[in-house]
Amino acid sequence: MQRKAYVPGIAALLAALLAGCTGGSGSNSKAADPKPGDVSVNTPAAQPGKYRTLPEACAAVSHDSLDSLLPGIKQITDPDQRDTAYEGQATLTYDTDRRVGCGWKVESTDATDHLSVDFERVVSYDNAVSDDSRAEDIYATEETAANLPEASASATPSDTASATGSATATPSATPSASASSTSSASASTSAGPSQTPADLQPRKLSGLGDEAFLDDKLNSGSSTAQQRTVTVVFRTSNVIVRIEYAEQPTASTGTPDSEEMQDKARNLAGKLVDRFND
Repeated sequence: MQRKAYVPGIAALLAALLAGCTGGSGSNSKAADPKPGDVSVNTPAAQPGKYRTLPEACAAVSHDSLDSLLPGIKQITDPDQRDTAYEGQATLTYDTDRRVGCGWKVESTDATDHLSVDFERVVSYDNAVSDDSRAEDIYATEETAANLPEASASATPSDTASATGSATATPSATPSASASSTSSASASTSAGPSQTPADLQPRKLSGLGDEAFLDDKLNSGSSTAQQRTVTVVFRTSNVIVRIEYAEQPTASTGTPDSEEMQDKARNLAGKLVDRFND
């Protein structure tokens, strides 16, 4: 009788032990579950940028573009020197996957021209910030530093019409006053480089990458000649491209043509955008 009573006791003990093991296992599994605020599980990492590499900067500008921007190249008679001029000088960088650049300087009979291009591939090391967003921030900082004039500060056709209407609506204007006004306007128009047309002022550009701007500065160089520097900066995804084109005439009284230089710089920028889109 004692033996029969003892066996059920062992069975009860084993059942209790098994129940305890099962409960413990469930508790451990629950403890291993991620917390609701775990960023690594519930928040996906920011998207990487579109571009993982950069083009070779000195080879990114075609010979045709260099002929247009640097007319002095065609005037070099020695073939080896001309080839060297086309090659340009690579910018010293320590990580060519992140930044590359190239520069050219060529003298002609009329002027000395400088051209530089710079490619920067932006990488965000913050999982919550995408490469594109980081590139947007860097671009915005450069655009702000350029201190572009407000669009409203430029004279518009409506402003001109308003001014003309106001002048016409003043019957008391005397012939002498009218002549004086006309003379002043003519003098202002012939003032030259200091008068920059609204469509040639530093400004934002449309249709060039994701966003772009152009800057145009006229400064005195080492001599009395005026040096003009046109800068075009644009962003495409996580890459920022900077173009700097400068010209200083040989003649001390020369002034580089703003419209021509801007057209050349913008044309090069368009070709570089196409290169990234290929």
